[in-house]
Amino acid sequence: MIKKLVFVFIAFFAIQSYSQEGTASPYSFYGMGNLKFKGTVENRSMGGLSVYSDSIHLNLRNPASYASKNLEVYNNESRPVKFAVGGSHSNSKLKSHTVSGEVNSTTLDYLAMSFPIGRFGFGMGLIPYTSVGYKLETLNSNNELSTKFRGEGGVNTVYASLGYLVMDGLSVGVDLGYNFGNIKNNTIAYVYTNEGALAQYQTREDNRSDIGGLSANFGVIYSKMIQEKFELTTSFTFRPKMNLNSENFRTYNTITINAVNDQENVVNTIDADLSSQGLKDTEWVLPTKLSFGAGIGQPRMWFVGAEYTYLNTKAFKNELYASSDSAGNVTYSNASAISIGGFLIPDYNSFSSYFKRVVYRAGVRFEGTGLNINDEAINEFGISFGVGLPMGNTFSNANIGVEFGKRGTTSENLIQENFINFQLSFSFNDRWFQKRRFN
Repeated sequence: MIKKLVFVFIAFFAIQSYSQEGTASPYSFYGMGNLKFKGTVENRSMGGLSVYSDSIHLNLRNPASYASKNLEVYNNESRPVKFAVGGSHSNSKLKSHTVSGEVNSTTLDYLAMSFPIGRFGFGMGLIPYTSVGYKLETLNSNNELSTKFRGEGGVNTVYASLGYLVMDGLSVGVDLGYNFGNIKNNTIAYVYTNEGALAQYQTREDNRSDIGGLSANFGVIYSKMIQEKFELTTSFTFRPKMNLNSENFRTYNTITINAVNDQENVVNTIDADLSSQGLKDTEWVLPTKLSFGAGIGQPRMWFVGAEYTYLNTKAFKNELYASSDSAGNVTYSNASAISIGGFLIPDYNSFSSYFKRVVYRAGVRFEGTGLNINDEAINEFGISFGVGLPMGNTFSNANIGVEFGKRGTTSENLIQENFINFQLSFSFNDRWFQKRRFN
């Protein structure tokens, strides 16, 4: 990768707007990129809270949710088949001590479905796990362009889930996923003549890692009515440590750069012998993750809860990029997050007012990402709001959310991101396998 990386964000400039990448964060430079939120717009609108589950919304974070209770309003008929699709758009204001910029990114966040069979519930879907997207530059002591970094790609997960209703109020489940994707990056270290002019030929290092491997996630949900009015819900998920395989490629390119449009033209290419260095095939460590939470509410009226998530990111490693991290004064500590949120439905069965049937959501989250640069911890904060809009006379709905947040810091020549995330999803519900009834 990069032989000597002095990556202190001396200067940041001209990061173009991204329309295809899942992120435009400079912090996606590290590791496998930024971790994507595994959850629906409904979860994100409550600060990331995933404790609550019901019969008409998918809960992607806990596989036990696929075995939820039946729809009592339909005389205990079968739970519906659920389809969900969601996406988001992010606008970020980036700033350092000297300059600032603005970036945008748009992404499809999930495509999922579930269907019930007796006491079982099955689910399947496609979600992004990590995302990489950055364009960064540094300047030398003469205020000249020194190094250019670019990266794109990420890892996606296709999964299948099985939940089982052990007894009324208690369900367990498991996710099995296959993670796949690639991460591409390149670096240009600019060379100047003795007269200070940009040399005719420059060297660009290109890297690509093709990633694949399995993962598993286990979950438990327990709910109990207390005082015949309130419902207490608790949840727990656990993902064991897994390894993802990575096949790596590296080339060194001699290039010329068009001074007018900055276009790069490759003159010569040399393939690096990664096999002799033991770097052709490496492993990414997918760290252990666990979460637990609890909340209380009145069914179909309101709910409030809190959730804690722990991620053993201190165990993260990949030999191919180890030298880059150490040169950039990067360390990893264990990550954690706290989510607090809930929802309110004024009157779910109202016939006189549409807005009384709307679900109003809000939440807040505090997250330590586990990434430390120049002895500064990269933390996140977000506050979110959202609504669930009923569609027609069915249990289908559209969900809209917005989150305001901050990531990083301007200390130690780093970059602070102030972002706004807009989310939109559709949740469609239908009833399959229903027996026809005749009077």
